[in-house]
Amino acid sequence: MEMEVDKVKENIIEASHELFRRYGYHKTSVNEIAKKAKIAKATIYKYFDSKEVLLHYILMDELKQSVDEMIDSEYNVNDIEAYLSKLIFKTCRLTYTICNEFIGWDFIRESANSQGFLKLLSDDLEKLLIRSFQETMPVKKNESHAAGIRFLIKASKSIVFSYAFTSVSDADVRKNFVNFQKEILPYLVKAAIR
Repeated sequence: MEMEVDKVKENIIEASHELFRRYGYHKTSVNEIAKKAKIAKATIYKYFDSKEVLLHYILMDELKQSVDEMIDSEYNVNDIEAYLSKLIFKTCRLTYTICNEFIGWDFIRESANSQGFLKLLSDDLEKLLIRSFQETMPVKKNESHAAGIRFLIKASKSIVFSYAFTSVSDADVRKNFVNFQKEILPYLVKAAIR
C-alpha cells in the first residue's frame, strides 16, 4: 500500500513539474494535473493542500538538488572567498531562473497573492542554503563564521529578490546581476568570512 501511495504522489509531482514548466503555474489547472497523472482531481488534495503548496514542493525540491550538486562539485577549502562568491551567485541566478521558468516574474510583480508565496519560498531557500553550508563546510565548527554565512545568505537573498521585483525587463535583471556579482557580492563575502 505504501508503495502505491508513493507512486501516486510521484505521478502528481512529475505531471505538475512537466505542466508547470511547459505552460507556467498560472496556466496549469489542477484538472490538467489530474488528467496527466491519471488520477482524480480530489486525489491531488490528499497529498497537497493546494496547487500553490504543490508548486512550492517542486521548486524547493529542484533548488535542493541543484544546491547540493553545486556545493558538492564546487567546494574548494583553499579559496573559501572565491567558493562562496561563486556559489552564492550561482544560487541567486538559479533561483531567479527557476521562478521565472515555473511562475513567470511578470505575474509575480503584478499579483498581491504571489508576495506571500515568494516570502515563504525565499525563507525556505534561506534555510536550505544555511543548512547545506553548515553540513558541508568547515565553518560549521566556528560560530562567528556560521553567523557570517547566515548574514551572507540573508543579505544576498534580500538583494536578489528585490531585483526581481524592481526590474522591468530581462536586460534590467542581467544588469542588476552583473552589478550584484561585481560590486556588492565581493564585499558581502569579505564581511561574512572575517
